[in-house]
Amino acid sequence: MINSARAMRGMAVAPHAAAAQSALAVLREGGNAVEAMIAAAATIPVAYPHMNSIGGDAFWLIHVPGQPVRAIDACGAAAAAATREWYADRRIAQSIPFRGGVAANTVAGTVSGWDLAFAYGRELGGRLPLARLLGDAIEYAERGVPVTRSQAAITAAKRGELAPQPGFAQTFLPGGDVPAVGTVFRQPRLAATFRHLAARGLDDFYRGELARAIAADLAAAGSPVGLVDLERHRAEWRTPLALLHSLGTLHNMPPPTQGVVSLLILGILDALGVAEVDPAGADYVHLCVEAVKQAFGVRDRHVTDPAYMSVDAQSLLAPERVRALAAAIDRDRAAPWGAGRGPADTVWMGVIDGEGRAVSFIQSLYHEFGSGVVLEKTGINWQNRGCSFSLDARALNALAPGRKPFHTLNPALALLADGRTMVYGNMGGDGQPQTQSAVFTRAIVFGWGPQAAISAPRWLLGRTWGQTSDTLKLEARFPAAVIDALRARGHEVEVVGEFDEVVGHAGAIVRHANGILEGGTDPRSDGGVAAY
Repeated sequence: MINSARAMRGMAVAPHAAAAQSALAVLREGGNAVEAMIAAAATIPVAYPHMNSIGGDAFWLIHVPGQPVRAIDACGAAAAAATREWYADRRIAQSIPFRGGVAANTVAGTVSGWDLAFAYGRELGGRLPLARLLGDAIEYAERGVPVTRSQAAITAAKRGELAPQPGFAQTFLPGGDVPAVGTVFRQPRLAATFRHLAARGLDDFYRGELARAIAADLAAAGSPVGLVDLERHRAEWRTPLALLHSLGTLHNMPPPTQGVVSLLILGILDALGVAEVDPAGADYVHLCVEAVKQAFGVRDRHVTDPAYMSVDAQSLLAPERVRALAAAIDRDRAAPWGAGRGPADTVWMGVIDGEGRAVSFIQSLYHEFGSGVVLEKTGINWQNRGCSFSLDARALNALAPGRKPFHTLNPALALLADGRTMVYGNMGGDGQPQTQSAVFTRAIVFGWGPQAAISAPRWLLGRTWGQTSDTLKLEARFPAAVIDALRARGHEVEVVGEFDEVVGHAGAIVRHANGILEGGTDPRSDGGVAAY
């Protein structure tokens, strides 16, 4: 798959084709990019339920031509009851478990982000009712969707730890077994939840009848999240981070996300003159991996809930700081590598409409299926993002009531000096900033089409979903000479599949100055580009 899709009036990309088609249908009906993304965001948890849920968090970057880039932070905070003492009372002292009610310790922010975006879409002239934007999700949840290979494989792999969790088997193990690829998967309770939101409004998730049902079911599952936590939650507008790159201005989300990491990697590569190396050679991969190590070091020293940070994240992108990180890289030898932050179960999606309005969006549960808890009345699978908190009071990301957890999520958007706009991103925890560097440099620095940039063999340093090793993973399509050269430089290389999901699901859309749209989706996913 090397040929990019091209169009002029609108384009959407998603890791499941149904979500891209939902966005396209809204564009065809006169909706704008923000409205189209709400439709895609509603469809994707139904069609790709192991990867995300309305019980998770989300982040948006939005650009309207002639206006500054805007960001929506739809991250939920830790519950008021989520204290170290609360966990100690449950004989949990070392670390927060990944699964169960005790892992479901933060508010799910996704729906609040849709609500804020919906209001903004109206400011942009949007007129489509909420019921229309949620319509595809309702139909797919009621009538069913075909089970993907990815859903079946992840369900089978994680069945042992997930099946005992409240509500999981009832929802994701219909008939008591892993649903087979191609069988019809239905979520009638989730369909009813979407119908309720369409009728009562998205705010009902936090301050209405639905909120009360959610709070009651969370309590029954042993979660510390209560009604007061839902009622206090609000999505908020944020100022995106910006990196001045030789080819334009690159944007990403501020903390608590690792958006600064993605920007730092690209800034370091720019300072190293990556445009001068062979994009298919070992030098390219080596520089990208070493830039990751430098950027992760910054992340692990500084990035957490911004209310707890001692530095301004934008200052970390100052040119002199970026150059200093670049200068620390040895072009011939791999630096020592410790350990990454681990897995993340996520979807990235992009939309650009015919007016050039662009959205880069990411939605997640953290681990595959999140906490594993599925709420009885609503069918909502709740995230476990808060298991990233530390129970050590001295830690950078220490648990505290009302504190936002560190997020691997980070959607990207670039405004290039030649008039192009690019939205891009991917899932995969520590792999997100790494694949962003691959997609951006291949597509923009080296001039490949978006599809070629995404389809080309990729790498991953560290862990991502379903993985426990911290090696440098290379897809088997890399030439043997490249693999050998990287090992010779000191990289601990592990060769994975030719098109391996371990490196994540990426996507990208580029809008050229003449209005032509060009997009690519990941052959490692069940995705698609929908355009007209």
